[in-house]
Amino acid sequence: MPLHTPDSGAGSSTDAVSLETRDLTIRFGGHVAVNAVSCAFKPGTLTAIVGPNGAGKTTYFNLISGQLKPGAGQVLLHGRDIAGLSASARTHAGLGRAFQLTSLFPNLSVLENVRLALQSRRGLGLDMWNVWSAHTTLIDRAEQVLQAVALTDKRDIHASALPHGDQRKLEVGMLMALDPDIYMFDEPTAGMSVDEVPVILDLIRMLKARRDKTILLVEHKMDVVRELADRIIVLHNGTLMADGEPDAVIASPVVQQAYLGLVATEEAA
Repeated sequence: MPLHTPDSGAGSSTDAVSLETRDLTIRFGGHVAVNAVSCAFKPGTLTAIVGPNGAGKTTYFNLISGQLKPGAGQVLLHGRDIAGLSASARTHAGLGRAFQLTSLFPNLSVLENVRLALQSRRGLGLDMWNVWSAHTTLIDRAEQVLQAVALTDKRDIHASALPHGDQRKLEVGMLMALDPDIYMFDEPTAGMSVDEVPVILDLIRMLKARRDKTILLVEHKMDVVRELADRIIVLHNGTLMADGEPDAVIASPVVQQAYLGLVATEEAA
């Protein structure tokens, strides 16, 4: 049975629900990858979504962000059902996602990638030649974003030439430039070196400190989850197994057996 706390949006700065899934379900053939998952998320709260490999975490993210269409259920953004919208339409509605695999403009410079994200956010389209010299405000803001993600010294390098860790930082910078209401991070530190990880975690901490954003985080590293999460939900075989405050969820015997026990076994191997 799922664990539930008195306030499943613990730590939120408002009672308003910003994002909600209701009975969200998808099947691939005879396999139910996400099984009637219902969750509500509030601004000011960072929710970590954990579970063993194949639990349905990324599929759940794909259903929320629009990469997949559900077989049943709803995705509500500020009370509006967006399950029928495309991924790009959801982005414009205020739902932003950073992927496990980077999704950049590889043949454009680092600065141009961020500038295009800012341009899109302001409804100016994605024409890279769109009155470039007139957009001094966008350029200044892009420079600020690059400073935040520690990429100022690589502003003129093509995104394709960046090492993997820097590509991940650039993707987070582009997400920040879009300034969505909902931030979705799918293993943001995957493939990064030990030295690079703190930059990404500091950015997530900064976003969390604003208290006006809803943050969802898929993450396998439990030390990161323990430090950042206000709430943990656990998926197992596509089903919501636990939902509550981190200490209660982590201590739950059913979670220990289904997820944390697996991690301990892998680490001991």
